[in-house]
Formats: sequence, structure tokens, C-alpha cells
Amino acid sequence: MAFTNCYADAARAEAYARLEFANTYYLAYRDLPEIIREHVSGRSTLDFGCGAGRSTRFARRLGLDMTGVDIAPEMINKARELDPAGDYRLVNDDDFSKFGADIYDLVLSLFTFDNIPGFEMKKRLFRDLGGLLKPSGKMISVVSSPEIYLHEWASFSTKDYPENREAQSGDVVRIITTDSPDRRPAEDILCTDETYRDLYGQAGLNLLTTYKPLAHGDEPYPWINETKIAPWVIYVLARKNSN
Repeated sequence: MAFTNCYADAARAEAYARLEFANTYYLAYRDLPEIIREHVSGRSTLDFGCGAGRSTRFARRLGLDMTGVDIAPEMINKARELDPAGDYRLVNDDDFSKFGADIYDLVLSLFTFDNIPGFEMKKRLFRDLGGLLKPSGKMISVVSSPEIYLHEWASFSTKDYPENREAQSGDVVRIITTDSPDRRPAEDILCTDETYRDLYGQAGLNLLTTYKPLAHGDEPYPWINETKIAPWVIYVLARKNSN
């Protein structure tokens, strides 16, 4: 089955621009300030797959010097509209050759690899993004856990897609963002922890640590499964043979 980028869509860009850092999404962002402080030295940051700029603006408030990139012109246009002073760039075919090598202290990616089909494409992107890092640079990649496609959440629903339970790594899975006014399902690509670890190694990256954020239960959000099942996985990576 052909896979299309469901985020290259003006209506979806408009809807995703309204998303905040609440409910299940809160857990994807909650620990990032501490993780960045612990692992990253320097401020130069590339936000890969910035979408409408939510993660770029979040990271800039942490004091980072941000450049947001995306392949979807609809998303980049919305990011520029919301943040005219920001640096948002459209990249064609994920070509980073104009950026140069060894220039970023941090490559940040939130949810982007959920939507990238094909293990070879993922591996190439991890390798190319790793090449943008300074020798001491880090990559922080936030992805959906495989479990997110099997349960109900404060921000998501999968009950209409029982076929997700049969999906293997590399298969299409569907999920509805209930926080969004656009209730069309997103089509993501399931990728297991084992697959990610294999891809990192093949792409010349070392996995430094992994975080699986759970809700504490005292947050002001209507948790469903978030206190017992982690909806996100946060990977911290470095180039092999880096300092």
C-alpha cells in the first residue's frame, strides 16, 4: 500500500497549529528541559520535522538557538505565520547538504520518525542528521511507543482501529488526535524499540539513554492509561566515536 504524508495538508496544518502542551502531549515535553540540560552543551539546534513550529518555539524558550525544518510547505507556511521572527526552512527530499556538517549542538525531533516510511529512509535520515552534529553534539528523538496505537489516551483514540494490534514493525497504524479539531486519523509507521536500536547502530549513532515518561497522577489532565503505560519514548543519541 502506498504511503502518503498526511501532514502535507493545509487543513491539518491549521489544526495542528492549535495543539498545546497539554494532556498526553504534556508527557512528551515535560522532561525535555532537564534532559537537554543534562546531555547538551551549546545552543545551536535543528528541529527536524518542526511542523507548525510548536516544538521549535518550545525549545527556543529554553534558550536554544533554533532552526526549524520540514518537508511539508503547508506546515512551514503556518510556522512562519505564527512566528514571523523564527527561522523556518523547507527542505526538499530531506536534503541537508546546504546546512553543512558538524554545526549543531543538538538535533531535536519530536514525533517526526512516526511518519517516515521504510527502514532504509529512516536509517539514511539518522545518518544524515548525525552528520550535522558537532562531535560533542546530541540528538534527542521523541517517538510514539508501540503501545500508543493499542490503547485510549487523554489526547488520542485507537479504538476504531483494532487492526493496529496485528501490526508489525514497518506497518501502517492509525490513530486519532482527539485534542485536534481535525479528526481524520493520522497514518503512522509502527517502529519497535528493537528496530530503532538497530537503525541507530547502522546509522553510526550511539544510544546513550532512553526515557519512557509516565504521568504521576497529580497533573490537571484526564489521564486514561498515561499513569501506567508510557505513550512516548525519548532517545538520546550521539555520533559514534564522538567525544
